[in-house]
Amino acid sequence: MIRILLIGNGAREHVMAETVKRSAHDTALFSCMKSNNPGIAFLSNDVLTTSYDDREKIGQFARENKIDFAIIGPEDPLNNGIVDFLKNEGIPSVGPTKSLARLETSKAFTRNLLEKYDIPGNPQFRTFTSLDGIEEFIAPLDGIVVKPDGLTGGKGVMVQGDHFQTKDEAIEHCKKILEKYPSVMVEEKFEGEEFSLQCLCDGITVVATPPVQDHKRRFVGDKGPNTGGMGSYSLEDHSLPFLKKEDVAEGLAITQMVAQAIHQETGEYYKGVMYGGFIVTRDGVRLLEYNARFGDPEAMNILPLLKTDFVDICRAIIDGTLKDLNIEFEKKATVCKYIVPGGYGLPADHPDAGSTSSKIEVSDTEGVKVYYSSVDKREDGLYMTSSRAIGIVGIADTLDSAEEMAEGAIASIKGPIDHRPDIGTKSLIDKRIQHMKEIRG
Repeated sequence: MIRILLIGNGAREHVMAETVKRSAHDTALFSCMKSNNPGIAFLSNDVLTTSYDDREKIGQFARENKIDFAIIGPEDPLNNGIVDFLKNEGIPSVGPTKSLARLETSKAFTRNLLEKYDIPGNPQFRTFTSLDGIEEFIAPLDGIVVKPDGLTGGKGVMVQGDHFQTKDEAIEHCKKILEKYPSVMVEEKFEGEEFSLQCLCDGITVVATPPVQDHKRRFVGDKGPNTGGMGSYSLEDHSLPFLKKEDVAEGLAITQMVAQAIHQETGEYYKGVMYGGFIVTRDGVRLLEYNARFGDPEAMNILPLLKTDFVDICRAIIDGTLKDLNIEFEKKATVCKYIVPGGYGLPADHPDAGSTSSKIEVSDTEGVKVYYSSVDKREDGLYMTSSRAIGIVGIADTLDSAEEMAEGAIASIKGPIDHRPDIGTKSLIDKRIQHMKEIRG
């Protein structure tokens, strides 16, 4: 029996748990969560509920259950050094050490790495620890992006034209960021279409999974504030409607160079998921950021399609033998839509903002995947909390069919819920295609 520790409690970890349990190997799954996810708990042999900061308690749980290897879901335990801690306990992990996780936890580290090793994809950028020099740096730029240099849960990036309009406003945002963070990164704004390329990496070999497009904005038509992601889609041909083959190849090539560079820089091999957020511009593919783990929601698009045994992939990542494994995915389209409380993402002064503890009834979801995220299972039923509650995933031969399946399942859920009905629809995708045509000229 292979005894596996999964760390994380979101919908991303729910689909990871499901994928582990699909393995042909005899597995026992032990899960560490900071709050109880009923979907993960159902699939687990035993569960530890604790803070991701409590490495001693996680280590004790791992020792008691004779864990063979761990799989790390979210970024927080990576940033807390859980991989390093478990390594000292003799337990390897699918997930980078704290030093290598800087690929996500420090935007400055990643930009400087690309610059030092002459890897394409960087914008013009600078990191500032004070307001000195920001005005001069942004003066010649057509558009500006402002980011804290640290973890922000996918909600910290401020883009000119979306979150602010003028360069004076950009400086104000920098000032607010520097009140909370030690430094702020200021970059030129790219114009184009974004895609997520989640790659499996054993430190030497890098394997791309099907590209996905995420939708971070809260409301229909890409309006409203950024969230952790309201949904995502992928196509049966393992591309996206606005991409060319060379775009995906370019993103993979950048990630392969980054894997080599990070080993040269640190002397460590990166073992885990290297997820590049890329944008296709008039001048080719550019890097927005890296995440050091699977995306949420993007993991829900690709892991259900995985034909290769996930446990074999995890072992190959740990052992450095990924090159010997033929990794395959089903040729299916997927549409993931997140159910959220009605007040999610509303301004703080809105009367419905932040509404929580709403009971919901989930039924008639046969044929679609249901992954729990921020929910609370009580004796009298299932309750949403204040964040993204459930990921609903339609999987079919075509994108239209997958979207219809997801939408149909959501229509059967009772309660004060909201979602983005436009994700995966022809009208929204046609806008992406037209936008890319204009960009490419």
